Amino acid sequence: MNEFAPIGGLDVASIRAQFPILKETVHGKPLVFLDTAASAQRPSSVINAEVELYEKYYANIHRGVYKFSQDATTAYEKTRESVRAFIGAKHKRECIFVRGATEGINLVAQTWGRANLKEGDEILLTYLEHHSNIVPWQLVAEEKGATVKAVPVLEDGSLDMDAYRNMLNERTKMVAFTHVSNSIGTQTDAKEIIRHAHDAGALTLIDGCQAAPHLKIDVQDLDADFYAFSAHKMYGPTGIGVIYGKEALLDAMPPWQGGGDMISTVTFEKTTFNDLPHKFEAGTPNIAGGIGFDHAIAFMNEIGIERIAAHEADLLKYATEQLSAMNSVRLIGTAPKKGALISFVMEHAHPHDIGTILDQQGIAVRAGHHCAQPIMDNFSIPGTVRASFGVYNDRSDVDALVVGLKKVMDIFG
Repeated sequence: MNEFAPIGGLDVASIRAQFPILKETVHGKPLVFLDTAASAQRPSSVINAEVELYEKYYANIHRGVYKFSQDATTAYEKTRESVRAFIGAKHKRECIFVRGATEGINLVAQTWGRANLKEGDEILLTYLEHHSNIVPWQLVAEEKGATVKAVPVLEDGSLDMDAYRNMLNERTKMVAFTHVSNSIGTQTDAKEIIRHAHDAGALTLIDGCQAAPHLKIDVQDLDADFYAFSAHKMYGPTGIGVIYGKEALLDAMPPWQGGGDMISTVTFEKTTFNDLPHKFEAGTPNIAGGIGFDHAIAFMNEIGIERIAAHEADLLKYATEQLSAMNSVRLIGTAPKKGALISFVMEHAHPHDIGTILDQQGIAVRAGHHCAQPIMDNFSIPGTVRASFGVYNDRSDVDALVVGLKKVMDIFG
């Protein structure tokens, strides 16, 4: 097929033209970027929005009465409404800006967890989790005397829903799980998981980092209690993300960090706290990142999340077919519903060696345990090679990956 040909009505060539970095070469080869799951590249609109702030109207926000401060505040808070609409939240005050999903999960663990967990309570995770949705719960569980348990996966990497239902009980207080696995791509049935958790009297937190850039998210339809995601996975800046929470839950939770902007009044005798969302947003935020995030959401909305999902599903199907046909390649994670990534190992070649050889061909992939060691242990492997797709990839990128893997096979036999 022609390079950068439209797939399902998506003009990949025009999309790629919006990403300056994709014109770069690596080791004299055209860049083939297949690591969007770690961090997506940024379109010019996002880059230019940050530059424009610094060049034309930068000031701190929420406090100043002068024009630059008010303009920056307006632009920053506009993003909150864009986020609300993007995830289907009821109120924008339910969308708390954080440094990223990791901070968002820690915020819930340290505020809701400290206030509500007690000895003997159980926190239910899954074997699919990123370390960022494991360690925060271990920390608060150790402090409060609670127990962390993990739902196993089936042979294809799907979540074992029978085991999940059997593990729920009156001691279960929180079910924290990934919407799409960052390591093997499994897409969980979030709505069903949430329904069973609520039936058992538990709350839910969803790590949506790998879902928000690729799937239509509606937190009200899911009935999610908390939902975390990061801008840098969504073609936006680093250092900015969102933890969504139901308003009643957020109102009942104590603040996590103290300082400016999260207070209403301060005396040495007592401090009263600001309303949502500012109660959880202490200190000067990532102003440029917040403004750039709005442009990333606009970029995705202009293309359409449904069209993005269809395009990436085609890439995943094509990549699965091509890699499955290679004798030395073994796919890890073959669940029926997957996100836009493919994870694999090869005979006689360590993932890091594979990644290094591919890099010499200009191909950027991720190699290792992907901050998801429990699922690697589950499959008795030290790690995988992960190729992950974005809206700027097409089948020619998959073809380049196949050619690169054939070179790996030539070297390692």
